[in-house]
Amino acid sequence: MLEDLIVPPPLAQTAPPADDSWARCLSAMLDEVDYGMMLLDGAGHLRLMNHAARRELDDSHPLRLVAGQLRARAREDGPRLQGAFDGAVQDRKRQLLLIGEGEGRISLAVVPLGPQALDGGPATMLLLGRRRVAENLSVHFFARSRRLTPAETRVLEALCAGVPPAEIAARQGVRISTIRTQIGGLRDKTGARSIRALVRMVSVLPPMVPALRLPFDLPPR
Repeated sequence: MLEDLIVPPPLAQTAPPADDSWARCLSAMLDEVDYGMMLLDGAGHLRLMNHAARRELDDSHPLRLVAGQLRARAREDGPRLQGAFDGAVQDRKRQLLLIGEGEGRISLAVVPLGPQALDGGPATMLLLGRRRVAENLSVHFFARSRRLTPAETRVLEALCAGVPPAEIAARQGVRISTIRTQIGGLRDKTGARSIRALVRMVSVLPPMVPALRLPFDLPPR
């Protein structure tokens, strides 16, 4: 719920160190979260973007950065995005938007952080929804922790992507009975009573980023 997306009071009230190590630590912490997060100042300029947001904003994403400001790729999404940002800055109003089309459609939470949250002025947090139900990274972490075989891991990835067992069998060129046996192995190793329960186990995993990741340069402001 958007009501839960708030800055915890202890964080806001804790005195930071005299140097900039507090800011560096906070930035490093956000980079370990596998959900795209961005911080905008009152004028709409990007001030902070975590690793996941840099990774997400590719050429197919419904959002893009232009001269350090966030823009909607589709013309019809522009007024709604600007209206949500204005509502956050002027009225401290939280909003949840759906932008983009088809499989590229995403949810976007626009959350005001307070009238004096950044350099004495307003700040807004943007939280990007994922374009996929389960990231491969989450599946691989889960697979290693449950000692799944490579074949079981491939089946689990497909199930998390919404592919039915019969189609998994067709894609892999095996009998449906083979896939059913692998699903049985998945259920035994995870304790899941159904495919739905198995997928849920992965979908609620902590959003961790990979230990090895490509460096991204912050777009120019």
